[in-house]
Amino acid sequence: MGDGKGRFRGTENGLSWESRLPQWLRRRPKDIDPGAADSSREDLLLAVASAGMPLAPAAHPVSYRCSCDRIGCPTPGRHPVSFAWQTQSTTDRSQILRWAQGQPQANFITATGMVHDVLDVPLDAGRAALDRLLEQGIEVGPVAESTGEGEAGRTLFFTATRGTPEDEDEWWPCELDCRPETMDEHPGLRWHCRGSYVLVPPARLPGDHEVYWVRGPELPLPDPLTLLETLTDACARYAGEVEANEALDEERHQTAWPMGRR
Repeated sequence: MGDGKGRFRGTENGLSWESRLPQWLRRRPKDIDPGAADSSREDLLLAVASAGMPLAPAAHPVSYRCSCDRIGCPTPGRHPVSFAWQTQSTTDRSQILRWAQGQPQANFITATGMVHDVLDVPLDAGRAALDRLLEQGIEVGPVAESTGEGEAGRTLFFTATRGTPEDEDEWWPCELDCRPETMDEHPGLRWHCRGSYVLVPPARLPGDHEVYWVRGPELPLPDPLTLLETLTDACARYAGEVEANEALDEERHQTAWPMGRR
């Protein structure tokens, strides 16, 4: 099981990822043993499916570009391959293995709002919030990190869904959680529910970045409301620190380049 610190360690049906996955993630593609890499990747994808989270294939990075045909793709390696990803998403092990083996470079997304939601926050805010939640003894479910600079670095908290998938009319549309008027109250927080998706580990991103488990998908999914206050507090502190740093940078810039007198 995930230990709350470090990358995912776990087993399913006797399979172990502890020794193989971290080595695979740290090695450059040309140095990877294809057999070991494929096995680790497939094991983790099947673990996600076994937890009830539906999967669908996603694009992957080609250097700093995207494997899709879109020129200037704004989210290289971060989006589904098919426009029908919501209906295509599945937990069927045979189908997932066919996708994984037929598309060995592909990342995978999980469609949210069916079984689970994801609370998505800036990386530093998420790490601080996770430490605080664990110190308080609050049950935290699966957690993944997406590395990258600035807003590209994110922490993903997987939770039970607050929607009611059995009654489609009652599902929450994800767009409601991302409207600009909500951002002042919860700066930096994205709530992925119906109509949204996130990448699942192991995923490769441009610039040698990646998505990996901090706490594994075998953990029970908590109610998102048990995490929300701590996450929003951490996001508010993070936003304040970013604003203060930007003001300091601006002050230093003005000092270094003073305006000439007229």
